[in-house]
Amino acid sequence: MRLNKYIAHNSKYSRREADALIEAGDVKVNGAKMTNFSYDVQEGDKVSVRGLYVKEKTELTMVVFNKPRGSLVTKKDDRGRTTIYHLLPGKFRHFIPIGRLDFASEGLLLLTDSPRVAEVMMKSGLDRTYNIKIDKPLTPEMEQAMKEGLVLDDARAGGHEKSKIYSMEFAPFVHYEVRGVSKHFTKLRVTINEGKNRELRRFFGHFEANVLDLKRVEFGGISLNNLPTGKTRFFTRREYDDLHKYLKAMRKLEEQEKKEEADRLRAEHLREKRKNQTPEQKKQAKLAEAKRVKEIKQKNSNRNNPNRKNRK
Repeated sequence: MRLNKYIAHNSKYSRREADALIEAGDVKVNGAKMTNFSYDVQEGDKVSVRGLYVKEKTELTMVVFNKPRGSLVTKKDDRGRTTIYHLLPGKFRHFIPIGRLDFASEGLLLLTDSPRVAEVMMKSGLDRTYNIKIDKPLTPEMEQAMKEGLVLDDARAGGHEKSKIYSMEFAPFVHYEVRGVSKHFTKLRVTINEGKNRELRRFFGHFEANVLDLKRVEFGGISLNNLPTGKTRFFTRREYDDLHKYLKAMRKLEEQEKKEEADRLRAEHLREKRKNQTPEQKKQAKLAEAKRVKEIKQKNSNRNNPNRKNRK
């Protein structure tokens, strides 16, 4: 983790403040003054700020926040607009939002004090459920795209005017249901398992429909329920238990993927090595392999022989 990020996540300082401290020479790593902004903190490093060690947090805290519309999910805004950190209690100023809701959207936003958990959950395929209202009746084309997915070379409609994202691929919706219909609007509850930039606004924008209201009500089994707008709550014990189970499963999956990648690279290296062997080297390798197989068979035979001597 980059030095400024490490300080921000494990102390009272923001990233900008951490950068200023590094620039001023107030940060040391393993006793040496550190002025390299791009330094990645390694396991075992001891980081201190103004003579006080930064203790890495090991406990996990999760918060549910009911974000009001008209607030930004960012630390600071150069236009002076309200951010979630103006609304959150001060003790959560260093918490990391898991995903984003745009300025005009509202509802459930998860925050954590663990960078690792934030990264895992942001990249996850966990379900996200929204209540939305569009300014048009639902069309067969919209329903077909919700069921089958959609690939757009130009997905700018519905995106932010300054966004540099042009193309986008939309996976099929996990679920959708119509909750209200009139000549001029449709109310829907939709569940998707991605968190792309203004995804639902871009999806319906392709069909020349504007999303008038967008409220997230659930993320990965965590529900907003009756939490008032602008208020926070901690995870329940059951929610923490479910999260720990999920993180454990993700760790196992990650370890398995790393092992498979290492096996693939090892196999490629071996193929390349064999390709460059001389005929004599190939012959010697075959003999060594045959010897190894014979030794394994002999060991298995001895192990399965009930009459073999017990040597202790």
